[in-house]
Amino acid sequence: MTTTPDWIMIGGYGPESYNQQSSYQRALLEAAKDKMTEAISANLSLDLISNRFNVADFGCASGPNTFVAVQNIIDAVEEKYQRETGQSPVDNIEFQVLFNDFTLNDFNTLFKTLPPGRRYYSAGVPGSFFDRVLPKESFHIGVMSYAFHFTSKIPKGIMDRDSPLWNKDMQCTGFNQAVKKAYLDQYSIDTKKLLDVRAEELVPGGLMLLLGSCLRDGVKMSETPKGTVMDFIGESLSDLAKQGVTDQEKVDTFRTSIYFAEQGEIRQIIEENGKFTIEAFEDIIHSENEFPLDPKILAISFKAFYGAFITAHFGTEIMRKAFELVEVKAREQMSRLQNCKPGMQYLIVLRKN
Repeated sequence: MTTTPDWIMIGGYGPESYNQQSSYQRALLEAAKDKMTEAISANLSLDLISNRFNVADFGCASGPNTFVAVQNIIDAVEEKYQRETGQSPVDNIEFQVLFNDFTLNDFNTLFKTLPPGRRYYSAGVPGSFFDRVLPKESFHIGVMSYAFHFTSKIPKGIMDRDSPLWNKDMQCTGFNQAVKKAYLDQYSIDTKKLLDVRAEELVPGGLMLLLGSCLRDGVKMSETPKGTVMDFIGESLSDLAKQGVTDQEKVDTFRTSIYFAEQGEIRQIIEENGKFTIEAFEDIIHSENEFPLDPKILAISFKAFYGAFITAHFGTEIMRKAFELVEVKAREQMSRLQNCKPGMQYLIVLRKN
């Protein structure tokens, strides 16, 4: 069994919360809506749309982005049903949405903020999405929004100074090939396991929709805007250690269990697993690419997604100070950010074989 991590997206509605700071990810979900609708229309068999239709979100966090993702799916299913049968989905289909995340997730906030007027029943499913969390063949469409880049643990040797795999950076930058291989190996193991358990839980012919970030083939993480900002975070923590605000040993042992794979690596892992057919691997085009290159917005956005990692390791005050420095570094090094290679936001559509 995969253990619950010692970090979690910050719930509630305080200034550090994921809910307050995830508006850009929500914009990307909206940008993907048409592609999601097209994918469901083309790949979901009408035979699977019965009187009870189950949607599952794996890695739902505490909202509100999960509500956007599942509503996009429900809208697409209803549209397909109405068009192909001429009947009203309201009269003939009941939807149930299963919200899954780690046991420490803020499910209280999630359920308190369920959209009014929603046309689905809801249930929480606590547990690691690397493990089985649902009965066999129990859902029709699953979605993972910006959770497909996690690993279940940090690769062995990454934080050991005496190991040839020791990584001096908080992330896998892509420049050290031994470190990259260690992360890719761990990511491959975890992703194949994740696909195995989803294949058991998904009905035959059902769909998994994966939305997230990856690298274009041949691009290193630290060559992208996202990787550059993550470098700023690591540099800011080191600056705080030099100032005596935190301990250098803590900085040296801080790593994230995230691996942004190349597009080709993801495709290869899925194909080798053999449980799913890749029906689409789409690039989500957004007006500002991955995110707007504004120092304040960058600091707020990355605090939403990486602040939980830092808080778990250093505490809230160090986390806040670090992101104050990140904003300064982003402002001072804007030309570096502007000259980065573009990352990729994807929608991957998988159909269970």
